[in-house]
Amino acid sequence: MISVVIPSYNGAETLFQAIDSVLCQTTKTPLEILVIDDNSTDNTMEKMGRYGENDRVRYIRNETNKGASASRNRGVQLAKGDYIAFLDADDYWDPEKLEKQEKALAKTGDVLCCTGRELIYDQEPEKQKIFSVPERITYKMLLRGNVIGCSSVLAKRSVLLEFPMEKDECHEDYLDWLRILKKYGTACGVDKPLLKYRLSSTGKSGNKLHSAGMTYRVYRELGMGTFRSLYCFACYAVNGVRKYYGKGKKRGRD
Repeated sequence: MISVVIPSYNGAETLFQAIDSVLCQTTKTPLEILVIDDNSTDNTMEKMGRYGENDRVRYIRNETNKGASASRNRGVQLAKGDYIAFLDADDYWDPEKLEKQEKALAKTGDVLCCTGRELIYDQEPEKQKIFSVPERITYKMLLRGNVIGCSSVLAKRSVLLEFPMEKDECHEDYLDWLRILKKYGTACGVDKPLLKYRLSSTGKSGNKLHSAGMTYRVYRELGMGTFRSLYCFACYAVNGVRKYYGKGKKRGRD
């Protein structure tokens, strides 16, 4: 079984597109969806009633607002599947996403797989960009730039239990992938834009200066000294400029 963990806070506007994109997956592996409502103040709870007859969808509400990391961790803990896929409430998948990742993991024996992504800008819906991923991702490669989109990940549940997300004040997912690859060596990538990722100007990644500070803190959390952290951050920044202004494939809506 694959358990899909969807943390959501006031995400009713886009949550159901995310859920429906999971229900439309072509994989033959049984699926369960765990929606972790982080004590939303919108009408998420009311709208979740539309899935009341669907036994593949589980709705769990946090009694207090705990943050994205704690919500994902709770989903991993409650999951029944041997594999976990993360999906944020404002993102959605191509129907073949999980099936292609299962084949990649079976071929490589890795513990984690990610995919390419198509960025959709919420303020400029006609502006889109596609980012590819390498077929093999090593720890050293990942230090130079985070190519693993959280909503694209499929990973062994046992590994995510071993490395729970802990630091909301930095890029908690990036820190987690680095810790996992430092132990397990490599991850595999499916180089197709199977994740549709909304880039919000109000999200943690939308503020570039704030995001830069969180990236530097990731290196410090890994135990690096000031000099090495600054070096890794400089490499990350250069790769980021290349990614967003050079190698990303731009396209408009048809």
